[in-house]
Amino acid sequence: MTTSRPAPAPLWKRVEGVVFVTIGLVGLGFILTGGGTLAERGSFVFIALAAVLFMWAERAKPYNPEQGLFRTGFWTDFVGYCLVQSFVLGVVIGRIVGWLDVNTGWSQYKLVSDWPIAAQVAFFILTHDLYIYWFHRWQHRSPTLWRLHEAHHSVPQVDWLSGVRSHSLEILVNQTIEYAPMILLGASPEVPVIKGAISAVWGMWIHSNLDVRMGKLQYVINGPEMHRWHHADDPEAYDTNFSTKFAFWDWMFGTAYFPDPAAKKAQAYGLGYPGWPEGSPMAYVEQHIQAFKAPLRPDLQPGRGGHVDSEAAAPEAPAADLQGSSAR
Repeated sequence: MTTSRPAPAPLWKRVEGVVFVTIGLVGLGFILTGGGTLAERGSFVFIALAAVLFMWAERAKPYNPEQGLFRTGFWTDFVGYCLVQSFVLGVVIGRIVGWLDVNTGWSQYKLVSDWPIAAQVAFFILTHDLYIYWFHRWQHRSPTLWRLHEAHHSVPQVDWLSGVRSHSLEILVNQTIEYAPMILLGASPEVPVIKGAISAVWGMWIHSNLDVRMGKLQYVINGPEMHRWHHADDPEAYDTNFSTKFAFWDWMFGTAYFPDPAAKKAQAYGLGYPGWPEGSPMAYVEQHIQAFKAPLRPDLQPGRGGHVDSEAAAPEAPAADLQGSSAR
């Protein structure tokens, strides 16, 4: 006896969520960019269009087909982290960087201002990406830093939006370190805007629920087929694939994990232990407070691999690697 398969949902039902969020993004764009510079308005349009593209692409070619647009924690991430936190921290970080510039006066030397804008953007992307690789590894080794990074790994379903979920203190540190050098070294005004837009879209890309095959490019450029393993609740993948934009850091420093996608794909995500505050209207606040409460699983601190580093030391690299890092 054969059973008939249910008819597929109408096209509108499959894309209505995308249309709804698209309208919201367009409306938000008109509000936020009304008084901005041309570069700032263009940056927002670029980010918003990328978000729409990823939403549609995830519906067309999903890595995990069972994931929906409005997955668990969607509104916490979209409203709490993406809209409110991004705006507030943008103001705060801008004030911090401005204070640093006033009190050092370094920007007056314009050390990189004569470079072509493309060269400035490339320089700050590469150097910050190297920093974030090593800091990311340290977050998985240090009990203190892991408590702040834990929120980013708590998302139970990884998609284009989930990358925005990061504790505000983690963002405060990383984005101050990201933007301060651009201002203090005298980069062109367009450079922070361009760099910020690239980082935002790249964050959507590597977290997206897209079933892509990058081939040999995956040894150079980071994408979802490797980064989804970083978020996977799979012991074989714990504490691997720390790269953000350039995958070659993981291949160079021995932290790459990339099984044949035809044979094995990531299926479960999140922290892998119960108790994380999720789903309530106050989830954003509760998740921030959780970083300062008793660990949910002390035996698995830090990271998810269970290797506690009592001295919270930064990960060691070969001397030659460290010398090369300091020279760049």
